[in-house]
Amino acid sequence: MTLQEIHAHAVIAASARLGAGVRVGAFAVVGEDVELGDGCILHPHAVVQGPARCGRNNAFFPFSVVGGDPQDFTFRGERAELVVGEGNTFREYVTVNRGTAKGGGITSIGSGNLFLAYSHVGHDSRVGNNALFVNGATLAGHVEVEDFATVGAFSPVHQFCRIGRHAYVGASTVVTQDVPPFSRVVTERETKSFGVNTIGLERRGFNAERIRAIQRAYRLLIRSKLNTTQALAQMRSTLNGSADVEELIRFIESAERGIVK
Repeated sequence: MTLQEIHAHAVIAASARLGAGVRVGAFAVVGEDVELGDGCILHPHAVVQGPARCGRNNAFFPFSVVGGDPQDFTFRGERAELVVGEGNTFREYVTVNRGTAKGGGITSIGSGNLFLAYSHVGHDSRVGNNALFVNGATLAGHVEVEDFATVGAFSPVHQFCRIGRHAYVGASTVVTQDVPPFSRVVTERETKSFGVNTIGLERRGFNAERIRAIQRAYRLLIRSKLNTTQALAQMRSTLNGSADVEELIRFIESAERGIVK
């Protein structure tokens, strides 16, 4: 049996139960009534609070807090649990809250999930297996995320909503209804260009002549009735003495995902 590796500056509660090969880094905390399965790793400053039962080979990165008290006004310190499967990764600053009495008392997470930095799982939520939570993805309480779902960066999911199997929620999408299995959902994007960053260029030493050339180029690009190809041709024919405009043209022509106009 592989011995545990506990840093001298780690804090391990007396009631905690650690499996074989568990590693706990400096200033990491394993709280009361926490069970860590074989091969779990707490990187420095990671926190696992209980009651919590975590299976094998879970990784908790610095400053993650897994098993914290539910963020719920009605919570009065009653027993509430977190149950975690195997092979999950909780990256930096991830937070996972235990359940509440009114929600059944348990937050559950399956196996093979990846929680990127700053993602959050609220109380009484249920996460299946092999889901991906991109940076800042946020589940309110009582949310269900099924197997192989992806919740995009900075996407909040309203309480009691469900994300179906293999569904994909695009970045910055606000979810207030159930997302059916196998679907893709995304908030409509209307990002627009409002012209030249004149003040920023002046602060960086661009003189009036350089700025006027850039402004003329942007008028062709976003304010004329020309399409992008026509606008670039017009820039070349009328503004070919400006190195800044040439840089702009090269950037646009090398864009693989289009440009914001």
